[in-house]
Order: sequence, then structure tokens, then C-alpha cells
Amino acid sequence: MDPAEIRLLAAGTALPGPPIDNAALGRRFGMDALWEQWVDAFIGTRTRHLALDLESGEQRDTLADLGTTAGARALAAAGTDPADIDLVVLGTATPDTLMPATVNVVADRLGIDDVATYQLQSGCSGAVQAIDVARQLLSTGRHRTALVLGGDVIAKHYDLEADLRAVPPAELVNYVLFGDAAGAAVLSADPAAGPTAVRASFVQLSGRGRAPGQVLEWFGPVDRHSDRSSAREDYKAIEETVPLFAEQILHRLLAETGWREDEVTHLLPPQLSTRMTARIVERLGLEHAEEISCVGETANTGNALVFFQLEQVLPELAPGDRAAAIAVESSKWIKSGFALERV
Repeated sequence: MDPAEIRLLAAGTALPGPPIDNAALGRRFGMDALWEQWVDAFIGTRTRHLALDLESGEQRDTLADLGTTAGARALAAAGTDPADIDLVVLGTATPDTLMPATVNVVADRLGIDDVATYQLQSGCSGAVQAIDVARQLLSTGRHRTALVLGGDVIAKHYDLEADLRAVPPAELVNYVLFGDAAGAAVLSADPAAGPTAVRASFVQLSGRGRAPGQVLEWFGPVDRHSDRSSAREDYKAIEETVPLFAEQILHRLLAETGWREDEVTHLLPPQLSTRMTARIVERLGLEHAEEISCVGETANTGNALVFFQLEQVLPELAPGDRAAAIAVESSKWIKSGFALERV
């Protein structure tokens, strides 16, 4: 089967708890109005949703909780019964446990069994990797209908006792950039199942010789008292690299599809923050494309973000419309993207 005939039927998402604005976040950590202004100027994110309660520190939602909700919503939107799913793929940087794999917990809760499942561990490209893997497996004819999931729960890396005035910038940025969420989509090998075709998808490691732009640590009994920070990133390197990679990804998608720049009607850009997204969109220069963004309200939700974009764009696509989606993973630098066409 031609991979270009794989259809993306619907998407669903899930957010934990109410939105938390910068003022509420600042109050929790004892920061002043000047700090809020810094977040607005440097990051631009207005709100985020967290899977933990900021007051008690208790985790309210797991990735499996959010993934189950998102998966159920995607199945309902696609009109697909869980019994029809014969492939499940999850992309995440933050699984609930090393074992069992979170993908299998979600499948169990959704009533999906006796199917192939895969869990991919990656940063912000993980959702695209999951879509690409599902698309390729569906094209072999071994599977008919796939549930693809992506999400992250970053808040469990928060140190609620931290004095943010003394936290190094490489760690401080994590408190304001990220939010928690999960998303899902249903893909079908039946061209008659829906009108939105996945015309291209790819994933490419591009980190040879590059230092990691982001690190998330695992701690066990042996090193749980390590003085290493659990989450840190080189924001400067990300600022310099992501826009360049985004441009290269777009050019590759255009080459693979044969589309011209002026034929792209919708752009799903990588979304670390609203400020960086604006710079990326300007650099890409797709003047005829509508930008599909959500990071200002959800914050950077990692592997869930592309599903929020899909949930927004799919109802908008008219026959002949074409969408380009771009994601960059900064931990060891992965380029990824996919292209959709409404037929």
C-alpha cells in the first residue's frame, strides 16, 4: 500500500486541572511582578495546565490518565470502536514508569487488547515519530487502524521548595515553559475512511557532535540523592538551532510532496514558546499559510502539542487544503515533520 494513502481521521486531547497563569505561578514560588514581566517578555506563555496541585504538591493526573482521556476522545471523534484498533503507538519523554510501558496501561484502560503496541521515548518529536511509525506499519498491510498517542507530564520534575531567585537559568526556564497534557489521533489504512491523507512523514536524527539541548534525569535508589538537577536545558542553543532546523524540515516536506510554498494553506510550527514560534513562523515565510498555534494557552506540552494543533486544524481543512507540521527534538536534536492534504 502507498503510505500516501494513509488517512488521519480525528484527534483528541486532554489537559489536567484548571489553567494556571503567570501570576498564580509567581505567587506559589514567591516571585514578584517583575518576574511575571520577565516571563511575558522572554517566553510569552500566558497559562499552562499542571498534573500536580501547586499547594499540596500531590500529583493529580498521570500520563496514563491523560492518555486514556485523549485516546477515548480521538476514538469518539473518529467514530472508531476500540475493538477496531489493531495498533497502538505512544511517543513520550516522561512515561509514568519504566515498566509497565504507559502505552500498555492506556490500551488496557481503553479496552484494547491482542494488538501490537509500541512506546517511543523522545522529546518534542516523539508524537511525529509515533505518527511516522504507525503510518509505515499501516502501509505494510499488517494493520488496518492505529491509535497514536503523545503526551508528557513535566510537572513531576518541579521542586516546589525551590527558591526560583537562586535557580540557574538552565533550570528556571523549565518552570515557565512547560505544561502537562496528552493527545491522540486515529489513523486508517483504508483510503475511504476519511478525507485527510498523510502525504509525507519523516524523522531524522541530526545530533552528531552536538551537545544535548535538554536533559531529563532518572533517579533510582543508588543515585536518588544526587545533586544533579532533574531537568535542565540550554535555551540559547535551542533558540539558535530550532528555527534553522524548522526551515530545513519545511524544505524536505516540500521536496517529498512536490508542493510549492504558496500551496501550503496551514502551518503547524514547532512551539517551545510564543516568542520563539513567532520568530520561526517569520523565518519560514509561508505568507499564504494560516498558523495553527496553541502554546500561549497550553504552554509547551511536549509530545501532546501536535495533537492540539491537529484538533484545531482538521475541522478547518477544505478540499485541496494542505498542511505542514514541524517538530524539533532538542535533547539530542531530531528533525521531524509530516504533511496532510484534504482530498
